[in-house]
Amino acid sequence: MRAKSLKDLLKARDRVAVSNITGREAAKVSIVSQRFCGNIVAGWALGKAGQALNVPGVGSIPVFGQFDELMTSLPEKKRPNKIVVYSPPDAVYGDVKEVLEHGQKKVETIFVITEHVSIEVTAKLKALTEQAGVDIVGCNTLGVINPHESARVGAIGADAPDETFRKGSVCILSNSGNMVNTIAAYLQAAGLGISCGISTGKDVLILTPSRDLLPLAMKDPRTRIIALYIEPGGAYEQEAIEYLATVRKPKPILVYVSGRFAEGRAVLLGHAGAVVEGPNTSASRKIQLFDDYFGMPVFDPEQRRRFVSLLAEKKRGVRVNTLHDLVPAAQALIDALDIKPDFQATRPIALRPWFVELGALGRKLPRELALYPTTIPEPYGSLVNQHVKSGIGRLPTRQPMRNASHASSNDGITPRIYGYSVMNLMKKGAFGEAVLLYWLGHPAKQGFEARLFEMGLIASLTNGPGTISAQGPKLSASAGNSPNTAMIATLAAIGTVHGGNGQEAARMLVDLFGQTKMTDPYSRTDVPDLDALVNAFVNKFKEKKAVAKEAGLDYGKVPCLGHPVFNKETINYDPRERVIAAYMEQHKLYNVFHDFYHRLARAMMDSGVTNKVHAVNVDAALTCILMGMAWPLLKDKKITVERAVDLPFLAFALGRVAGGAGEYLDHRESGADMDMRVPVEECRYLGRILD
Repeated sequence: MRAKSLKDLLKARDRVAVSNITGREAAKVSIVSQRFCGNIVAGWALGKAGQALNVPGVGSIPVFGQFDELMTSLPEKKRPNKIVVYSPPDAVYGDVKEVLEHGQKKVETIFVITEHVSIEVTAKLKALTEQAGVDIVGCNTLGVINPHESARVGAIGADAPDETFRKGSVCILSNSGNMVNTIAAYLQAAGLGISCGISTGKDVLILTPSRDLLPLAMKDPRTRIIALYIEPGGAYEQEAIEYLATVRKPKPILVYVSGRFAEGRAVLLGHAGAVVEGPNTSASRKIQLFDDYFGMPVFDPEQRRRFVSLLAEKKRGVRVNTLHDLVPAAQALIDALDIKPDFQATRPIALRPWFVELGALGRKLPRELALYPTTIPEPYGSLVNQHVKSGIGRLPTRQPMRNASHASSNDGITPRIYGYSVMNLMKKGAFGEAVLLYWLGHPAKQGFEARLFEMGLIASLTNGPGTISAQGPKLSASAGNSPNTAMIATLAAIGTVHGGNGQEAARMLVDLFGQTKMTDPYSRTDVPDLDALVNAFVNKFKEKKAVAKEAGLDYGKVPCLGHPVFNKETINYDPRERVIAAYMEQHKLYNVFHDFYHRLARAMMDSGVTNKVHAVNVDAALTCILMGMAWPLLKDKKITVERAVDLPFLAFALGRVAGGAGEYLDHRESGADMDMRVPVEECRYLGRILD
C-alpha cells in the first residue's frame, strides 16, 4: 500500500472529489460530508458541467463534466488527492481509469462506494491502481472516517457522524459499513472512542482487506484497540491472522464474526462476498481461527473476572458472540491491560421505547421485564406532541392479517360487517349505509349522511362518453373483452388527475382543519374563522405560484376546484354539485368543508390568482360529504388519516365503475368490433425515418 499510516488514508487537509456527484445518493451524502468537514473541492458528472451542488449554510460544490476538466479547471492547491466513486457499476472502470490517467502524482486514494461491480472489473481496478501506486478501498465500501480530525468520505456516520464517532483509541475495520456505525455507538458505553473507522466492503473481491489495514492500525499511535466485524466468505481473515502471528507485540483485538446462524440453512446474507467457498471461508471456521489465535474461549459476560485474568495473560484480545457483548468485553480488556478509557462511559445501549402499550400483560410481567416509555429526543418529541395535540387519526396495531379481519366475519351462520349482520342490513335496504359501515367501520350517525353519499355515487356514474374512464370500457367492448375486464378498464382509467383529486382535497382539508379545534363539521357554532383560513391559504398559494412561474416550473393547483366542461362563465358551477347543495339548503344542513370550498373559489378570483370563480366540482362535493362523516371519527382516533383520505377516491371509483359497466353494455350491443381504433390516416409519427 501507498499509505504508511491510518492518517494517510484520510486526514483533515485532504481534498476530495466525487464522481456522479449529482446522483441522488451521492448528492445527499456529499451535502452531509461538506457540512461535517468541508473537504469536497469539486465533483463531476457526465452532461452536468457548469452546475453546482448547493450545500445550505455552507456554499456550493462546483460540478464538471469530466474528471480531466475538473483537474485543469481547479488551481494546483485545490486539486483533489482523494476520490470518491459513486458511478453506476458499468461506469466505475472508466471513471477510475480516467482518474488514474489525469490524476498522476496527485491522487493518493480512491474509495469506490458503488456496489454490484463485477469481479472482472474489480480485478482490473486492483491491477491498475497497484501499477499507478494508488490505494483503492472497496468496492461497496460505505467510506472511512477519522474522528480525530473530523474528516470523512462516503456515508459512514450517516447524517450525524459527530454523534456516533467520538475521537478515541479504537480502530474499527468492518466488512459492513453500517456495522462501523453500530460498533462505534456500542463502544461509547465502555468509554471508548474511535481513532479510525473503515468499511472495507464485502464484495467477492475486497480491494483493501483487513490484512492490508491491520499493519496501519498497529503503527498508529492513536490506536490502542482494534475492533473487527467479520462476515463469512473469502480467506482474508486467515491471511490477517497469519500476519498477526508475526507481530511481536500486537495490539489487542475485539472481534465479532457474524453469519453462523445461516450455516446449513437456505439463508442468503446481504453482501455479495458472503458466499462460503473453501475450508476457511465459513463463519464457523473463522470463529475457530480467531479463538485459536486468542488462545481463549468466546467471551462470557457472566464470567467477567475470569476473562479479565485470561486477557491479562494472553493480551491478544477476545471474540464476542453478540454485538451487545462488545461493551462488557471492552471493559474487561481495559481492566486487564490497564488501558485508560477515552472518556466517561455513556449509559449502556438498551431498548428505550418511545411508546409502550402492554395492556393487561404489563400488570403480569415482572418489573425488570416490563418496558417503560422514555423521553422522546428532539426534534421527534415536538413532532409527536404536535401529532397528539392535533387529535387527528390513530396508529393501528400491526399484526398478521392473512386469515383475520376487523371489517368482516362469518361464523358459518351469519356473515357480518363490523359486527353487523349482513341480513339485517339487507332488510334495511340501504346500499349506501352498508358501504359507509364497511368503509368507516362505524354506521352513519346522521340520517342525511347516507342520502348525500348516494347522491354523490349517482353523480359519479358518468359525465358523458368522452371522459377517460368512460373510454376504458368502450375500448374494452370494442376489443371484445368480458364485462369484468371492462370494469377493470374503467378503474385503470381513473387516476390522480381524473377522479383522484378527492384524495388530494381530503389531505388538504385534514392539514388545514387539523390545526383548529373544530369537532362538529355540521355545526355553524363550532366553525373556525373560515375567512382567516381561506385568506392564509390563498396568500400562501399566490406566493407559491409566483415563485414557480418565475422559475419556469409547474405549480400544484387547488384540488377539486374547476372543471374542463363547466368552466365557461365568470362564476362557474358543476350542476351535479348544485343538486347536492340544493338538498342541503332545502333540509337546512350545513357542512363546514363545503362552505370552505365555495369561499375559497371566490377568494381565488378576488385575490387575482384566477380570472374567474372556478366550479366546486363533484369530487369536492364527495370529499366534503365524506370528510363530514369521517371528522368526528378522526378526532376520536377511531380511524386513521389514511383511511379518511382514501374515501373520496373510493366513492368516485365505486360510482364510475358502475357507470363503466353501463357504457360497456351499450357499446357491446350497439358498437362494432375495433370501432374505437384510430384510423391510420389520423395517426402522426413525430420521429425521423431511419430505414
